[in-house]
Amino acid sequence: MKIIWELNDSDIKRITDFVDNNKTPFVANRIIKNINRKEIIINKDIILKNMLICLFTPQHGSDQDKRLSTFFNKEPFLLTEKFLLNKFNIENEVLEVLKSHGVTPSEKVINSFVRNYFYLLQSNWKIITKLENCAQGNYTKSRERDLADNIDTMFKGFGSIQSRRFLQTLGLTKYEIPINSNTIEWLKDFGFPILFSPIALQDKSFYHFISDGIQLLCEKATIYPCVLDAAIFSFYDKN
Repeated sequence: MKIIWELNDSDIKRITDFVDNNKTPFVANRIIKNINRKEIIINKDIILKNMLICLFTPQHGSDQDKRLSTFFNKEPFLLTEKFLLNKFNIENEVLEVLKSHGVTPSEKVINSFVRNYFYLLQSNWKIITKLENCAQGNYTKSRERDLADNIDTMFKGFGSIQSRRFLQTLGLTKYEIPINSNTIEWLKDFGFPILFSPIALQDKSFYHFISDGIQLLCEKATIYPCVLDAAIFSFYDKN
């Protein structure tokens, strides 16, 4: 299957104007980290924090999301490796820490987080080398995709969206983005030639297919997909 999408000059101007009109501090920070590769930090605690963030399904505007934001913005992060290493019943300890800050996680979130933590321990945190290589190597589209798919396979409770959200939050991806409900809505309004639901994105090959279309659009507009993603987030956040 091929995407047949004829882009004219007005389409290109429309997307560049959209990004220009939504240049928030969030977009500026995305450029600093993901494009200019500055302020990137990779360590065990950052990995644990971002892994847990990705296990929660966003419920935009909900009280749970507000409490999660407060919890994850605490410095230092409470569920550090040092904290977890000293605990006998990790599942219960993680649950109690979250509940004490008003966050009620599902059993799936707790089980996935603990399972993934033990995987990181057993693998001697080899993921750090993979992430550092990406940060230093300025990966191509194909290498970014390979890494994202590898993270998807590595972490229980993840999928194509969460694996890309994980990497993008760390500042490691330019081309691979999390295609969420806001992205789908924006693509529909823009005139993307294929209508699809979030459920369809659970198929990895279809996710790749849609991602290829987004990357093609951004290539024509000389904009990195990660910047478009940040602009889309900013647009829906303020509206």
